[in-house]
Amino acid sequence: MAAVVFIVIVFIAASSGALFKPGEWYEGLRKPGWTPPKWAFPVVWSILYVAIGYAGWLVWSTAGWSLPLVIWGVQMVANALWSFFFFGMRRMDLALIDVSVLWLSIALFIIMAWSVAPLASLLFVPYLAWVTAAATLNHSVRRLNPEA
Repeated sequence: MAAVVFIVIVFIAASSGALFKPGEWYEGLRKPGWTPPKWAFPVVWSILYVAIGYAGWLVWSTAGWSLPLVIWGVQMVANALWSFFFFGMRRMDLALIDVSVLWLSIALFIIMAWSVAPLASLLFVPYLAWVTAAATLNHSVRRLNPEA
């Protein structure tokens, strides 16, 4: 039953990306040359969401309610809010703050979950790498489009 709860939580967070899509506004923005192709985002996020859910379930299965699980919850909220800020509100500044919170919560989860469920920590390493790139892209797009 706990696995179902984690699947639902991850699905809800992932749905934010489906509700708040890039659209014309984003297409019209200047972007750095190293921006990943459009197809990469749903592929990478799908894989990452599976890892995120499994990591949360691993921590829950091992430690129940614990600090790493609370941090897992924080990163899920920050994850879900990013699309709302960036695409929904078109507030790249708020999205940059949010992705910074997301990055910190992912890094903290990696550190805090290691003693509870090392595999959960390892599953978050690619997530941290992707969010590092996403944060850099967020910053770059904001810098290239000061009027947006």
